Amino acid sequence: MAILFENLVFGPIHSRRLGNSLGVNLMPTIGKICTFNCIYCECGWNPEHRNENAHLATPEEYEEALENALKELAGTPKEPDSITFSGNGEPTLHPDFPEIIDITIRLRDKYVPKAVISVLTNGTRIHDEKIFNALKKVDNNICKLDGGSLDVIEKINLPNVKINLNQYISDLQRFDGQVVIQTLFLRGNHNGEVIDNTTEEEVSLWLEHLKKIKPKKTMIYVIDRETPEKNLEKIGIEEMRKIAEKVENIGQKANFYA
Repeated sequence: MAILFENLVFGPIHSRRLGNSLGVNLMPTIGKICTFNCIYCECGWNPEHRNENAHLATPEEYEEALENALKELAGTPKEPDSITFSGNGEPTLHPDFPEIIDITIRLRDKYVPKAVISVLTNGTRIHDEKIFNALKKVDNNICKLDGGSLDVIEKINLPNVKINLNQYISDLQRFDGQVVIQTLFLRGNHNGEVIDNTTEEEVSLWLEHLKKIKPKKTMIYVIDRETPEKNLEKIGIEEMRKIAEKVENIGQKANFYA
C-alpha cells in the first residue's frame, strides 16, 4: 500500500537517518509528482495521469503552516532535530522552491535554531542554478545516487527525464563537498529484468563517483517499507557493513541503515 502524505507540514516522525523529523510535502496530497518512478518508492508508482493541475501550496500558505507547527513544537520533547523536505515526490519541482527554502531558514532560526534543514532530492534539477543555490543554503543537501552505471540507475529509478550521468556527477562536484549522497542498495526483478546494485562491478563504479564528488558523508540504506515492485530483496546488515567499509577505505564517511 502506497504511503501518501496528506499535509503540507507533517509529523514529527522518527527517521532512521534524521532523528525527530518534521516533514514538508510540497507536492499535492492527492498523488505523487516526481521525475523518477523508483521501484522501491514508499509513495508507490507515479500516477498514469500527472497531477500538474493539482494545488501546490503558495509560499504564504507554507509559511503559515510551518510557523504554526514550529510554535507548537518549540521547547517540547517533540521539537524537531530536522525540518525535512520529502513528501509525495520531488520537492525541487515546486516552482517557488528557492523562496520556500529562505522561509524555512528564517523560521528555523526564530523557533528551533538547533534543528537542521534537510532536503531529500533525486538531483534531477541541480543543473538549474536557482535550485543549486537553494540547496547550497541547507544543512543537509541529500542527493540520490542509486548505482554506479547509468543502466542500473535507470532500472532502479525509472526516470521520466533524460539522465546524463557524467553531467550529474559534475554537478554534484560543484557543491564542493557540501552534499550528502544517499544510496539504497537492493536486489530483485522488475518486468523480467534482474536488478542488482550490490555487485562488485557496480559498487566499484559507484565508489569512483564518490571519489569525484567528495561528499561530506554518504548514507547507505535498505528497503524498510512496502515497495511498489514486490520482487525486491532487503540487503542484510553484514553486506551493508562491507559496503560502508569500502567507502571508509577511500577516506570518506559512511553511515549505513539496515
